[in-house]
Amino acid sequence: MQLIPDLVGWAATAVFVCSYFVKGPRQLRLVQAAAAVVWIAYGVLIGSPPVIGSNIIVSGLAVFSALKTT
Repeated sequence: MQLIPDLVGWAATAVFVCSYFVKGPRQLRLVQAAAAVVWIAYGVLIGSPPVIGSNIIVSGLAVFSALKTT
């Protein structure tokens, strides 16, 4: 059933779009990390290793960067 992966993909897009409205650098990176986690879920649902792998990297870097940002 394609409905669930599509909904997760749209949710990931929505979270990513929200990042454009975040003002602080730390909050921005946390929203980016959250979007990447939803993209990971999407990648798992559609069975796409490139989507999964790239967003594991993005989410890890976003969290690391958020922790370094004051």
